Amino acid sequence: MRILHTMLRVADLEKSLSFYTGVLGMKLLRRTDYPDGKFTLAFVGFDDETNSAEIELTHNWGVAKYELGNAFGHIAVEVEDAYAACEKIKQLGGKVTREAGPMKHGSTVIAFVEDPDGYKIELIQKNAL
Repeated sequence: MRILHTMLRVADLEKSLSFYTGVLGMKLLRRTDYPDGKFTLAFVGFDDETNSAEIELTHNWGVAKYELGNAFGHIAVEVEDAYAACEKIKQLGGKVTREAGPMKHGSTVIAFVEDPDGYKIELIQKNAL
């Protein structure tokens, strides 16, 4: 078994695709409209689905906002340099909610960013894993 994808419901698909591809550097792997169901699925990732997990962005047509709830935590992404990643994300218009630095009660360098819908993405510096 392996993890295939994580699904996130997004209010503005174009804005979300811009964030995941333009700010985080993922690739749009595939996108399909389902007119009868009134939704679009877009899959993004750093590599194709045979090599890594993806994020499925689900856009239900006509839905302008979702309640995130309090059960979902975050998606973690490995980066070479969390400090440089935060700077680049800010330059590209992304929102850094916790600057890069050692985690509380540890030495692993982490940071947090937020996508347009408020989902949290943790950046974990590579040498820390």
